[in-house]
Amino acid sequence: MTVAVWEGMRRRPLGFVVSGWVPRCWAFLLSGVLVGLAVLLLLVALLFVGVSLSVVGIGPSVVGGLAALVAVAVSGIPVAALERRRLRIVEPEPLPAPRGSSARTGASRWLRTRLREAATWRELAYTLVLGVVLTATGLAFAALLGLSAMLTAAPVIVWALAPETVMIIPGRAVPHPLAALPASAVGLLGLLVSAYAGGLLSGAHVWVARSLLSAREDSLRSRVVELTRSRARLADAFEAERRRIERDLHDGAQQQLVALSMTLGLAELELREQDSPAAPLVARARGEARQALDQLRSLVRGIHPQVLTDHGLPAAVGELALRNPVPVTVDIDLPHRLPTAVETTAYFTVTEALTNASKHSGADHVTVTGRLRDGTLVLDVTDDGHGGADPDAGAGLRGLADRLAILGGTLTVTSPVGGPTRLRAEVPCSA
Repeated sequence: MTVAVWEGMRRRPLGFVVSGWVPRCWAFLLSGVLVGLAVLLLLVALLFVGVSLSVVGIGPSVVGGLAALVAVAVSGIPVAALERRRLRIVEPEPLPAPRGSSARTGASRWLRTRLREAATWRELAYTLVLGVVLTATGLAFAALLGLSAMLTAAPVIVWALAPETVMIIPGRAVPHPLAALPASAVGLLGLLVSAYAGGLLSGAHVWVARSLLSAREDSLRSRVVELTRSRARLADAFEAERRRIERDLHDGAQQQLVALSMTLGLAELELREQDSPAAPLVARARGEARQALDQLRSLVRGIHPQVLTDHGLPAAVGELALRNPVPVTVDIDLPHRLPTAVETTAYFTVTEALTNASKHSGADHVTVTGRLRDGTLVLDVTDDGHGGADPDAGAGLRGLADRLAILGGTLTVTSPVGGPTRLRAEVPCSA
């Protein structure tokens, strides 16, 4: 693992002393002493209270003691959050958090979740290391830095305190400021050592923090898997809702419009036989009802076509081709029905491709082919238009690409100027 401050020392070993790394490392180590001391005192106090109440107490005292011990167990979580921010003083690359936001609500559920996570115990281990080891090394560094600064300023101190006696070495008074120059030279040497020691200690601190506070690879992998699964669950829920809406429209509003159209037709016949002046109005109302029915059927097909559910992808794409304004040749040969999610995604991919070809490509003909190869559905939609299509220009293809990605699929668009435009979708059927 690369540590930024160590890399700076390696690249410019001599220039490191006068670089911005030195004050940053000093600030990091000195602030770490303050944080470490506060953490150490807090841990000691919680442990003392927890053990005392748990051992000698009864009833509510035992509960309070256990609460203090639990507080010790989770104390690493806020300390780690603070340290990830403080590490930015010497480490430009932020440490990735080992966990995402918890979906569970309530203090008890949050606590159970955190106590089961390995990251919580790694953060507690870091807190202990910070409070004991890193604080001790920080105090030693602070002593070295403070002594070096005092020795460097020795001539000024002697001059400021004159005629008082100043002794740098016990039993040997410094008579005048010039006599303190050797001490000042030692102090400068100490500051030089402090510069490099600060860089080495800061790098070691960063290394320890990365080892204990960073997200582990298995944790990141599990989070990616969970995110993928949650996206798939959302897509399934969205598709189920689409199908429910389509079913409600088909069985409800559509049937009522059919009944209304038939009733208006019967009324039109009666009025014509009576030579009523209302007959043209009823005929007009019947025509508008038929138009509304056609629009509703088109809407239902756009939500989820019934033919896709009943007969599968080839029949649904064939019906789609018959309604397309540009002639379409369909060649989809599949050995069996595909999973519902795959069929639905493939259908709407073809729908979007045909819509784009009809509106924007200037094509005279479109070809749709589909095959199942090694468990993957491969769809190709090719038109003979003028090409030059930009897949990033509209939201339709981007949305389809995202939808295919949920199933582990890919969408590729090739559209050189002059044509042809080819859209290829590959969807694993095991998704």
